[in-house]
Amino acid sequence: MLKLYGLSNCDRCRRARRRLEASDQDVKMIDLRHLADQGELEETLQHFLAYVDWSTLLNRRSTTWRGLDDAERGDLDQTRAMALFKAYPSLIQRPVLDTGAQVLVGRAVDDWSA
Repeated sequence: MLKLYGLSNCDRCRRARRRLEASDQDVKMIDLRHLADQGELEETLQHFLAYVDWSTLLNRRSTTWRGLDDAERGDLDQTRAMALFKAYPSLIQRPVLDTGAQVLVGRAVDDWSA
């Protein structure tokens, strides 16, 4: 089963889910905000980091990113980025597709060949 991580109100995430389901893929949608609320986001992020760099996960074009002050955005490293991801799950580039063998982040849905 494929795991699609994102936000329930994200258009890109919904399009990705529809496209994967249309190609007869078994997809489980997982909302990043719910993981954060349940205290399970840290474990999920660690799993992502086994496949991709933290900077790949950071959505620098998001409204949330632009709303952060310079002190929060400056001198980022993995530890500080992880703290921001937990505080603001919308900073995670979406959608994130976990195929079990790889993690694909924020790619255009047409590029996914899961």
